[in-house]
Amino acid sequence: MPTPPPLPRVAWIGLGIMGLPMASNLVKAGYDVTGHTLEQDGLDRLAAAGGTPAPSVAAAVRGADVVVTMVPASPDVEAVAYGEHGVLAHAAPGTLFVDMSSITPRTSVELAEAAARKGIRVLDAPVSGGEAGAVEGVLSVMVGGERADFERARPLLGALGTTVVHCGPHGAGQTVKAANQLIVAANIQACAEAVVFLEKSGVDLEAALDVLGGGLAGSAVLSRKRHNFLSRHYPPGFRIDLHHKDMGIVTEAARAVGAAVPVGALVASLVAAARAQGDGGLDHSALLRGVERLSGIEAGRARR
Repeated sequence: MPTPPPLPRVAWIGLGIMGLPMASNLVKAGYDVTGHTLEQDGLDRLAAAGGTPAPSVAAAVRGADVVVTMVPASPDVEAVAYGEHGVLAHAAPGTLFVDMSSITPRTSVELAEAAARKGIRVLDAPVSGGEAGAVEGVLSVMVGGERADFERARPLLGALGTTVVHCGPHGAGQTVKAANQLIVAANIQACAEAVVFLEKSGVDLEAALDVLGGGLAGSAVLSRKRHNFLSRHYPPGFRIDLHHKDMGIVTEAARAVGAAVPVGALVASLVAAARAQGDGGLDHSALLRGVERLSGIEAGRARR
């Protein structure tokens, strides 16, 4: 029986709330992972998980077959990818560069074009599922780029998620992710409004969420954020700051193609308001605090 080819060597850039558990899952799947991030704690935790910390992007990328980036926004991707210390300057021709950050479709297309001039293949592969999905390895991965490159990356992506789909050319993954964030934000806002409506009406909230979750109103948002809604505790699985960035991507990308997103525009304003009121570091389920404020309730102190 022939020996299977060795797994590709992976450079992982970005070891935050999402990146660290994702990189750790690759280590568990048998990949040789060298990682870099700006925070020493992330490097230490990668080492504890069995990965190899690197002091710089260049050091992480050197000798890698696949480079994965998981950073907060378009400027961060550009900072990591370009310049004399960036991925494109140090990755070898033939390297596969998989950007799993949530950024603008335009940034992904420009990155793919710049990388192609150096013989580097690029996929945009943002994810949905939050911190829990990253930890459990059950993310949904939406991928843009060449089909052949997707097939090359599929085994690696399969170690990170259970739904891995090629969505089209460069930028398509980011476009699908923008649509995902529109749906998630609108869903959270609707759930938050329902919670306040139910409590102000004197209904048992736990019982109400049980029955809503079992019907057509049920959703992954309602299931995963249920405890946050009940406890008024919002540890950041996905911060409002990041969802604010993503709603900007949605509105910009929709405007570029002439698509009307009136609900999206309203929810983007509500997310921005939550951030302006100091909730940016909380989980996006803390949109509930904004509904409480509008309803004359001291945020976090609704009757339970």
